[in-house]
Amino acid sequence: MKKATNHIYLIILLSILSSVAPIATDTYIPSIPDIANDFSVSIEKIELTLSIFLIGFSVGQVFGGPVSDRIGRKKSSIFGLLGFAFFSFIIVFSTTVYELWVYRFFEAFFGGMVVVNAMAVVRDKFHGKEAAKVFSLIGTIRSIAPLIAPAIGSFIIHFFSWEAVFLYLTFYALFTAFLIYKDLDESYTYVKQSIYHSYKMVLTHKVAMKAMLTLALGFSGFFIFIAKSSFIFIEHYGVSTDYFPLFFGFNFVILIFMIKVNIQLLKKFSPVDLVKYAIIIQIFAGIAWILTFENQTIVITMALMAVYMSMMAFVFGNCMALSLEHFSKNAGVASGVVGVLQFGLGAIISSVALLFHSETFLPIGISITTISIVAFLIFRSYK
Repeated sequence: MKKATNHIYLIILLSILSSVAPIATDTYIPSIPDIANDFSVSIEKIELTLSIFLIGFSVGQVFGGPVSDRIGRKKSSIFGLLGFAFFSFIIVFSTTVYELWVYRFFEAFFGGMVVVNAMAVVRDKFHGKEAAKVFSLIGTIRSIAPLIAPAIGSFIIHFFSWEAVFLYLTFYALFTAFLIYKDLDESYTYVKQSIYHSYKMVLTHKVAMKAMLTLALGFSGFFIFIAKSSFIFIEHYGVSTDYFPLFFGFNFVILIFMIKVNIQLLKKFSPVDLVKYAIIIQIFAGIAWILTFENQTIVITMALMAVYMSMMAFVFGNCMALSLEHFSKNAGVASGVVGVLQFGLGAIISSVALLFHSETFLPIGISITTISIVAFLIFRSYK
């Protein structure tokens, strides 16, 4: 079994590769009010592009998994990155919100083809607790993306229009494609198996599906906070777009710290136990949000957000390792299924939550609490 500490550059490279999604969403968040004004639509229609992105990202992983298992991690990654760069560039020329929706979907589709490869490479090279540690390390580095992405987005729109954000995404994808072409060694072993049987093997594995669904539900609650962050800080509390990254980024500072805690706790506790404890804490954070929604100050809001979001440090790496551990021959398909559930369910649930938008924080509290309770009921019998 390979050791995570001996592959630092590989972990950094895979982190950059898997950061396509957080970079594409979080760089864009500070510009949401500007885009809404530019297209003369309500802010909810622009917030909806976040859910559209998750749908496209999910569909891309459905196709990306089999492609990764068929042609390899490296070629599949480069193809996806070039497609992502193309549609990021095309978004600049959008004239209506509907064009923005369509281009955003295809941008996300190719992003989905990219991300399955990062997870599959880890499964190819690492197993057991080492895999959980690697996923956590990737999560640590990848968490820097949403920490600095809003700052980058705010910096861009301070000097330029919102279109410049998508030019930045174009160059990010092209640069990543260059690194993958130059430095990523192929790790997959081709196994002749039909796409149907590959997906059937994954989808009928009851134990793995519990971990996958738990991860998907955890991400759904996490994404609700991401989608509503511009409303919470910019609209509700009146934070300027220049200072928004400081308030939003605080959550990811705590998340990074908790990822390091997870890596240390894996020496004494099993991944299963750590996931269960994390979900219980999320439930209590959600209940606290509901009880305080009428009298929340910005300090209370930030504290509860940080508690809830930071628990994903224990859910993501551990559930990802538990999900993929069972699939040595079709890690690309398994990674695709994890991604579809993670981002697809996140898109559906967050879309429903956005439909209940109000000037209060109550819908947010009800949503995250319900999600965490369901996740605990699914995962409590994991064996």
